[in-house]
Amino acid sequence: MKDGPYGTAIQAENLTEEQYKGDSGLTMDQKGNNDLVNLTQPHVIRKICDSYIDAGAVVLATNTFNANRISQADYGAEHLVHEINLSAAKIIRRACDDATAKDGKERFVCGAMGPTNKTLSLSPDVEDPGYREVTFDHVKEVYKEQAAALLEGGCDFILIETVFDTLNCKAAIVGVKELEMERGADVPMFISMTVTDMSGRNLSGHTVEAFWNTIRHARPAAMGLNCSFGAEGLRPHVQTLAETADTLLFAYPNAGLPNDLGEYDEPPETTAKFVSAWAREGYVNIVGGCCGTTPAHIAAIAQSVRDVKPRMKNEAEPAMRLAGLDPFKIAS
Repeated sequence: MKDGPYGTAIQAENLTEEQYKGDSGLTMDQKGNNDLVNLTQPHVIRKICDSYIDAGAVVLATNTFNANRISQADYGAEHLVHEINLSAAKIIRRACDDATAKDGKERFVCGAMGPTNKTLSLSPDVEDPGYREVTFDHVKEVYKEQAAALLEGGCDFILIETVFDTLNCKAAIVGVKELEMERGADVPMFISMTVTDMSGRNLSGHTVEAFWNTIRHARPAAMGLNCSFGAEGLRPHVQTLAETADTLLFAYPNAGLPNDLGEYDEPPETTAKFVSAWAREGYVNIVGGCCGTTPAHIAAIAQSVRDVKPRMKNEAEPAMRLAGLDPFKIAS
């Protein structure tokens, strides 16, 4: 069982700009910089993590979705990236270890790395389709810096999540693989794609199966889907992934679709009903919540899958599997 989002929970705290900024010394407006809260209000992050642990989560993510140099540039906080990630990882590691010391249940810390606000596959200039704001090597180094700090803080694995651009994801994979070589030890990865339309493609155009073919060489410990739509709309894409990927699978959807005010109205029982169906049908190994979900949603999901047998991992037949925007298999 995975946890839920930090953004939703932090917003519920109604922090002032001064509380966001704390003693960081930053001069730009920091309201909304949820990653900075790891440094300025660590007790808030600990409280949120504890609430997810109490709800039944055993896979706990760090509050570091935008804790990279590209995203933090919007707040003038690039120089704090290492410190933010290190603090975030230590908070969650300590919360998990404290809980395990009490009940003996093993828990895992995943270092969350979001997609950044730049894209390698698409041009932001409609008049110049060949233009890119960033390079592959730059994005790779940005992810590598973040992953290094998360591992230093005690994360068990790295979660590359909400992948809307496959090339960004591949840059993150290379960054993590370089860290593996430097550390002389494996760094387990979870990779989670987000689909942007009902056809099941991400923003850079890959279907779920094509995306898997593209990143399978990284041998992620688990592959999944998150965010996107609510659990009801995400179901067919989770099923496709379950039929395709020969690794552990996870999924953590939004609490339905947002209303006209951008808020999520789906109650915990409804989300749990949809998500638990995936588990009962053998589609997933790990479930959790994304945008709009709360500890109440996580508790409801945890209760609904408590007695479900784990999914058995697929054994893929030998074949050459390629991908343009769609999958292509050369059978023997």
